[in-house]
Amino acid sequence: MNKKIQYHWELEVYHLSVETAMRIFEISRTFPREEIYSLTDQTRRSSRSVSSGIAEGWRRRKYRNAFVNKLNESESEAAETQVWLEYAVKCKYMERGIGKDLHQVYNNIIGKLVTMGNNPDAWLLKIEHP
Repeated sequence: MNKKIQYHWELEVYHLSVETAMRIFEISRTFPREEIYSLTDQTRRSSRSVSSGIAEGWRRRKYRNAFVNKLNESESEAAETQVWLEYAVKCKYMERGIGKDLHQVYNNIIGKLVTMGNNPDAWLLKIEHP
């Protein structure tokens, strides 16, 4: 039986995005000090923006276009994170296998966000007029 989702933190894609951002945070702690204000910061920021965008979008479900826009922004942040992960691997700050695994997780997150954005009516709040 499916439980009705009331809060953004009940969404599978939200959980996945938070768990992955935290994994990236832990891994990025080993990046060189000279990367603190560039690759480390950018990777952490974009990975965290995925879940924050999902939360913002969830609160905008009264408005179809605003909801879909926030999902699109989260999708973009996930793709940006994939780019930073690629650089981390190429700079040898992250093992290739770990980078590949994280890249795949973001493909999964992007897929879930695209599915939600392509079928927003299932998620929208129904506003009743008196």
